Amino acid sequence: MSQKSKIADQKLALRAQLWPDITAEHLWERTKSTGFTTLPRTMPLLATIMDSLSKNKPVSAVYLDLWCRAFDECFVTLNKQPEMAFHAGFTGQRAVQTWSERIKILHKWGFINVVAGPSGPLSFAVILNPYKIIKRLSKDKPSPIRQDLLNALHQRVIEIGAEDFKDG
Repeated sequence: MSQKSKIADQKLALRAQLWPDITAEHLWERTKSTGFTTLPRTMPLLATIMDSLSKNKPVSAVYLDLWCRAFDECFVTLNKQPEMAFHAGFTGQRAVQTWSERIKILHKWGFINVVAGPSGPLSFAVILNPYKIIKRLSKDKPSPIRQDLLNALHQRVIEIGAEDFKDG
């Protein structure tokens, strides 16, 4: 039995002990369900870093919506801007304008790249590897990313074995 299987079995046994009335029917199992995406285990921390860079204009909900709309090609067509603004939490007359501002901030920092097309200047987006972007930004002097957040990211990527953020 692999180490991974042993750990999973231990967690399942503990879950069954702690929640005996919860069955698989109550859970959302990614291998048995559709409509899911792969998400880095560091996404909450990546979102915090993005929001810290955006200076009181949180971008993480917009980024997460883009991520969840993309498939393995990391490409998103931005042709449903009112819907995308709403999904990111923006409502009212300025929803699309606010969403657009956040898209431009994500583009400015390099987390996404956008190009014009049939929906205007923001028609298509490609989502770039957030580890690579943060690594590049962290080398700026002074770094725009708080040191405590960088240290936390370093610790977490070591814990999970993420290779994208390693030196070299």
